[in-house]
Amino acid sequence: MAQLNSAETVEALAAELGESVYIDVAKWHLYLRDAHLHTFLAEQLLPLLGNGDLTEGQVTDVLKAIPVKLGGGKREVPLADLLPMQVQVQLMDILEEFQRKL
Repeated sequence: MAQLNSAETVEALAAELGESVYIDVAKWHLYLRDAHLHTFLAEQLLPLLGNGDLTEGQVTDVLKAIPVKLGGGKREVPLADLLPMQVQVQLMDILEEFQRKL
């Protein structure tokens, strides 16, 4: 794969995240590409993949640091609070597989 910080690498990771990772709101699944969060999340997570020691705690910290505006900005909720546990597990699997491809 291309350099870690290349636009192509960010786009590839963003595409995988956008198709597989979703926010659960009242049992509705809003995929990250539809919420326009997939590219930003990929940019935040990509540096973690370069060091070789990806941990669940690091990923959780990134998810907690990304505010998602609800109700037209009346309230902000960390992205970590909107992802079901099985989706967070799937996210780790995606990142570990992507890291292997690098």
